[in-house]
Amino acid sequence: MPTFDHLPCPALVTNRVGLVTAINPRLLQLIGGNKDHWFEKPMESMFPVASRIFLQTHVWPMLLREGCVQEMRLQVLNDAGERVPVFANCQQATVAGIEQFTWVLFVTIERSRYEQALLEARERAEVVSAELANRERFLRTIADAMPSMIAYWDKHLVCQFANQPYLQWFGKAPEQMVGSSMIAVLGEKLFELNLPYIQGALSGVAQEFERDITKPDGKIGHVLANYLPDKDAQGNTNGFFALVTNISRLREADAAIRLAASVFQATTEGIMVTDASGTIISVNPAFTALTASDEAVGHNARILKSGRHDVAFFQAMFQALHANKLWNGEVWSRRKEGSIFLEQLSISAICDNAGEISQYVGVFSDITEKWSKQQVIQHMALYDALTGLPNRALLMERIGQLLLTAGRDPRQIALMFLDLDGFKKVNDTFGHEMGDKVLQTVSARLLGLLRTADTVARLGGDEFVILLNNPESADSLARIATRIIEEINLPMDFGGTIAHVGTSIGIAFVHTGGMTADVLLKTADDAMYAAKAAGKNTCKFAQ
Repeated sequence: MPTFDHLPCPALVTNRVGLVTAINPRLLQLIGGNKDHWFEKPMESMFPVASRIFLQTHVWPMLLREGCVQEMRLQVLNDAGERVPVFANCQQATVAGIEQFTWVLFVTIERSRYEQALLEARERAEVVSAELANRERFLRTIADAMPSMIAYWDKHLVCQFANQPYLQWFGKAPEQMVGSSMIAVLGEKLFELNLPYIQGALSGVAQEFERDITKPDGKIGHVLANYLPDKDAQGNTNGFFALVTNISRLREADAAIRLAASVFQATTEGIMVTDASGTIISVNPAFTALTASDEAVGHNARILKSGRHDVAFFQAMFQALHANKLWNGEVWSRRKEGSIFLEQLSISAICDNAGEISQYVGVFSDITEKWSKQQVIQHMALYDALTGLPNRALLMERIGQLLLTAGRDPRQIALMFLDLDGFKKVNDTFGHEMGDKVLQTVSARLLGLLRTADTVARLGGDEFVILLNNPESADSLARIATRIIEEINLPMDFGGTIAHVGTSIGIAFVHTGGMTADVLLKTADDAMYAAKAAGKNTCKFAQ
């Protein structure tokens, strides 16, 4: 079951009584064991007791009654015996007269040991409510003890929390503040002034600004405000925290306040403070953990350079810093032991009373894992999982780009559509695993025959497409097709097992960009079928 085995999420197949008949590698990675170990074992043995009971009392009755279940929350036991939360979907089907149930599991976000302990306690109906109450009381005590004003506004701009300094500033009791709209608390004028920052925070971007505001007693107060977006695990912004610091008495020490505010904003991220020349004068514990360096202070920030950015990159960075006093971006940096990591970096320039830059504050987080996952996702979206060749989506994009170029700068474009002859016999005789090896071997042979400027793609099954940019002539294309046929016809030896396939090739050859990618591909496909009809293992040009 190649498709089943290549599913990116855990999956299994059971019979009507819940015995495992198939299991994919992704699920084996999660729970351990091998296919033989799990074959005809009860699927319930993958789950802890609570989930087993839920399966028996709720999931299976619904599945047998309705034929499917969706988004059932369960837990599975991983190979370390730990509980992993999952959502389970199942669909009943009859294959070759045999009833089977296909289960697909989606692993939810990982929980810390503390959160896992709370989850287990919740399942046992024990101390959860008291624990949450204690946590809320603890957080409120800390918030009320802080000198800064703190409030939380949901995405509808309704106050959900305010600490004592915030309540005192606006002269309101907790019951008057919580549930009030932001415009009612700030007043129309101040609300309109703050609206751009409110909108920025609700769009997911942290905001920082200063404001003169009138207190309820009529006095003017100067505050430094930070709006910090509150995002859920899916990246949706549910509201924002308003952190407002009264700096009325400290305006003359503006640089120190800016530095303190920067540190306050990102205590969980790496923070590095340098002087104007780039010498590091202060770092926080997160910096030390992320860079594995406890000796950075006193050295120039150049010790973190990875070597992956050129001089122009850093020149542009410092030009932006001098012009805007702020720079944000992604930077490759180096840890003390030499390993490279990608960081999301924000640098703020701090100015003295004369307006000259006196310090730089860098706040960063390690996004290497996130970046790596994005690269994997992008690769999966554009490349064939079995052969590593471009898939249909990437092929069509490249054809479209080449046709667009040809519209401005006329050139010759050729598309070869290949379908393997005898591939079904290989699958039927030796099995799909051998078929996969044949497809991988064909891919390697095609890549070895063509220029790096050409594209070899797999559309699926045993169909391949070659896009050639500006080939010399139809005769040269015929020679290339002949070499391809000869190469693919060579025997393939897999540890003593010999496989043979051939190929039929259809060629579409155009001299301008006057057609679409779909039409060009269809033309080559039709020519391939003409080659098949002519006796296979040959090539035909589109008429």
